[in-house]
Amino acid sequence: MSTPSTVDRAFEAALYAADDTGLDTGASLLAADPDADAELGRRGREFVAAAWRRGWQPADVVRIVRRELDDVHVHLVAELIRAQAPDDRPRGRRWAAQLDGLPAGEPPRADRFSRATALLELYRLLLRLPALEPLDEHEPVRRDAPAESRMLARIRALLAKAEATGYPEEAEALSAKAQELMARHSIDEALLAARSPAAAADAPGACRIGVEAPYEQAKAVLLDAVATANHCRAVWNEPLGFSTVVGFDADLEVVELLYTSLLVQATTAMTKAEAAQRKGGRKRTKTFRQSFLAAYAHRIGTRLAAAAETQVTDDLLPVLASRDVAVTDRAERMFPETTTTRLRGVSDAAGWSEGARAADRAQMKHRRRLG
Repeated sequence: MSTPSTVDRAFEAALYAADDTGLDTGASLLAADPDADAELGRRGREFVAAAWRRGWQPADVVRIVRRELDDVHVHLVAELIRAQAPDDRPRGRRWAAQLDGLPAGEPPRADRFSRATALLELYRLLLRLPALEPLDEHEPVRRDAPAESRMLARIRALLAKAEATGYPEEAEALSAKAQELMARHSIDEALLAARSPAAAADAPGACRIGVEAPYEQAKAVLLDAVATANHCRAVWNEPLGFSTVVGFDADLEVVELLYTSLLVQATTAMTKAEAAQRKGGRKRTKTFRQSFLAAYAHRIGTRLAAAAETQVTDDLLPVLASRDVAVTDRAERMFPETTTTRLRGVSDAAGWSEGARAADRAQMKHRRRLG
């Protein structure tokens, strides 16, 4: 029988125990044996590859590490993911974008014991990641990719201006223009699928979007409203802090863009509303903010749904109905069992009223329709 390696002994002490008592032992073993570094790195890359096999993607892993551990671990896992990428199989465009978006920079310098401790904490988390629903990494058919990229760049620029301006009227005008472009982009995709046998063979995909604390329930409701208005389906995983959004590729991109922008606008409006409340001598709390975001999400959902209907002409109805069926089927196969949850902590009347008014200001006039 071969003698266990230093890495094996460190892992036995630190990774499989129910508590932290073995971390120091494992880190001491690794710190005292520089020759173990190569194997330690290789085993880390294996943990990353195992996470991919369990349905995780780079952005998911970075998100959970940031949520559960510290900045040093985020840099370490980004380093590992980059190191593992050359050994990975070919992936899709979204995966490549996640690799490009990994946190930049290197972990802060540390002594061997501290670095070994951080690696063991990271490996323990990676080892314990649960299996997720796999996301297809197919490449949708694209006959107009350069034009589409320019369109999405224009949408991003308009939404960025809407987020930055301090004038509600200007923000509404910019958002309305972005919505026009989104609607045109999405409808063009639907018509392309209807007229092109190759494009029609495209199937719904899925992506995961982080839903971060605090007030994650209200944020999940907002994301669901945006997804529904764009003929997508969103399923929230509260314990792991994300929603899986199912839909056609062009609509998934729109959902990400619009949700992120509305969340920024909602947070800005909430901060201003809270300041006004405090100026009036009324102390506001977490309940005010939760109620504000809940009302914002509810009102935005109502307005997006109503505006989406105005973008659909009779000739588009069969096309959109067919795509809706495909999205629903994909979502139900991915998530055969889902439950509903009641929104908690929505009891502040002033917060609800202010949130509804903020949603009115953020309303997208020509709000969009799908494709």
